[in-house]
Amino acid sequence: MINEKRIVVLVSGGGTNLQALIDAQKKGELGSGKITCVVSSKADAYALTRAEQNGIKTRTLIRKDYSDIASYSKAMRDILLEEKADLIVYAGFMTILDENVCDAFEHKMINVHPALIPSFCGKGFYGLNVHKAALEKGVKVSGATVHFVTAECDAGPIILQKAVEVLEGDTPETLQKRIMEQAEWKILPQAVRLFCDGKITVNGSVTVINQ
Repeated sequence: MINEKRIVVLVSGGGTNLQALIDAQKKGELGSGKITCVVSSKADAYALTRAEQNGIKTRTLIRKDYSDIASYSKAMRDILLEEKADLIVYAGFMTILDENVCDAFEHKMINVHPALIPSFCGKGFYGLNVHKAALEKGVKVSGATVHFVTAECDAGPIILQKAVEVLEGDTPETLQKRIMEQAEWKILPQAVRLFCDGKITVNGSVTVINQ
């Protein structure tokens, strides 16, 4: 039997991407991965409730309790080491962690971004801001990207991408919903499974998926 990979999910809000991972786990679609802990940057995040309802351990590390990102990152690194995380998944986690975490878990942290990187990404591009920018630019397709996390926002090696058509009359809200349903909730569990089953090789800034 393949050794079980311990997955720690970082959250800040409602936890829809966390729910997609929980649902995939229930169907046996995370390969050798298992969600062992959910860590939230906000005490009132509904994602914590989702975890608790599914018997998953929860912890909070409140961002506003720390004076700067360096001290917060060190505290997060210590939690991830305590939890023996094999893979860390950002699922609507709204804090950019520094090299204290990224170097300690190089190529072991992944994020899902609601656009086709390198478009509409980087600092400030989160939530509805991404979709508003895409619509203002008039793109005909958008989508989602799963990538490895580095200290530079949205700049790590890309693992998977999925395109989603932009429809006439779309609002940031309707586009966000379609991208979540058609792309984010599909490719995030896929990327987790590929990682946990040892199918991803990183060559510099490029990933190779080994089938």
